[in-house]
Amino acid sequence: MGTIQRNMSLTGNASDTLNTLQKLGTVIGLGGLAIIVFSLFNNFQNKALWLFIALAAITAGVILYSKGLYANKPAGIKNHGVWFKSISSRGFWGWITGITLTGFYIILYFYEELLGANPNGNTGIVALFDPLSYFLSGNAASQWFVYGTLYTIAIFAFGIKFIWKYKHNKYEQLRTVSVMFFQTAFAFLIPELMSRLNNDSFSLPYNDLKNMWPLNYYAFDGWRVDQFINAETIGIAFLLFAILSIFVISPILTYKYGKRWYCSWVCGCGGLAETAGDSFRQLSDKSMFAWKVERWVIYSVLVFSVVMTTAVISTYLGYDSEKYWLTKDVFLIGVAVFLGILFAAIWYFKKEELAKDARYGAIGYLVIVLALIAIHYFTNTANNKIFLFEASKLRSVYGFLIGAIFSGVIGTGFYPIFGNRVWCRMGCPMAGILGIQQRLFSKFRITTNGGQCISCGNCSTYCEQGIDVRAYAQKGENIVRASCVGCGICSAVCPRGVLKLENGPLENRINPTDVLLGNDVDLMDLVNKK
Repeated sequence: MGTIQRNMSLTGNASDTLNTLQKLGTVIGLGGLAIIVFSLFNNFQNKALWLFIALAAITAGVILYSKGLYANKPAGIKNHGVWFKSISSRGFWGWITGITLTGFYIILYFYEELLGANPNGNTGIVALFDPLSYFLSGNAASQWFVYGTLYTIAIFAFGIKFIWKYKHNKYEQLRTVSVMFFQTAFAFLIPELMSRLNNDSFSLPYNDLKNMWPLNYYAFDGWRVDQFINAETIGIAFLLFAILSIFVISPILTYKYGKRWYCSWVCGCGGLAETAGDSFRQLSDKSMFAWKVERWVIYSVLVFSVVMTTAVISTYLGYDSEKYWLTKDVFLIGVAVFLGILFAAIWYFKKEELAKDARYGAIGYLVIVLALIAIHYFTNTANNKIFLFEASKLRSVYGFLIGAIFSGVIGTGFYPIFGNRVWCRMGCPMAGILGIQQRLFSKFRITTNGGQCISCGNCSTYCEQGIDVRAYAQKGENIVRASCVGCGICSAVCPRGVLKLENGPLENRINPTDVLLGNDVDLMDLVNKK
């Protein structure tokens, strides 16, 4: 006798059991994790073999599980009972996963010795990764190498899961392949292999070529700049590339494609969120309160980053204009003038596109930053003291609060609680800068066809940035939001093709009064013509 479906859902009941392939993948994957955990208490003799078995088992386990879940399903979005599964609906297993991840990040950042990291000889988990580290860079592993390896494995394995899940959407597949490539090549392999070029007379700095300021908050620290300069031609090239990325490359790409070129196609943080964190995207808070908190928090972090970087750079610049073309005074005045001109340009050309609280916030932040720069300019900065703090301590505070606690412990550890993009949404200064550019100066928008919207709510449910996409779609409004990372999931899960990612002209990009009926009928335009 066949199973009787007792609910009214067109998608049927959510499966509460695992098929054979899923069970096999779970056992193999957990076996790989068990080997890594067991290495804490046992010194494996053949570390290279055991490490290979562990990483291969984790990767194969995720892929087999994903194949059992998605490979034989027809193309098209399936909700797969996300609100009925404990791990994806803040249930018991969701909290256990969140607590476990958070505990791992706390140990990684603050108690690395528990993982076996030791300058006098690694033990435990870190020692297990020594063979791979020696093979790539010629150096012993660190807790960060362990993290980078597992991070890359996660993006690769869960990226395959993501591609199977969204096999009906080429855009999702392409951008997933992109983040898999950039993480594996630019963030993991190339920096490790770069270390092999170093010798007693030449030191090339470890450099993730895609990790730019202000996400890379130590990019212009004195010791970092010295590394680039000491590496001579190639080091100077890296330094110039970093500066060009901030002021030329990034603005041009954001103007043409929106912040998605980085946040959804390149960034490692976004890559992990989109792949390993995909199962938790529906947990993002969609409330108006969350949106207000988001705007104030992320731009406060951005201001903190600007102030911290300005302070740190100024401390290793001199005052003597005969010795230095870039003196401390010139730098501080230059930063103040640049921010002032930028603010004036936005206020003159884009004032009407800013809400009242955004205008007040912009004025307030500008006053704060310029006041702090002025205090530093007119204050004796002996011993690198600034704003009643030492510049190095200011950087340490930023690194602790933003670089460790927010982006690591909370940003990733809380995937099963707050959703997969809480760091990108609330704390990433890079997302803050790109968001301003996208909102005011980019050609990117998500167009909506209000006449076709059936208000199913899939788009809002799966928006990892907490945007109520359905509210825009129902009114036929273009979606132009600073927080939107252009992941395209709202379009991918729409059963009616209402949403479309576009790069069009800036004119009429924001249309808060238009209502669309059907594909190309603009009711307000018709009314205005009568």
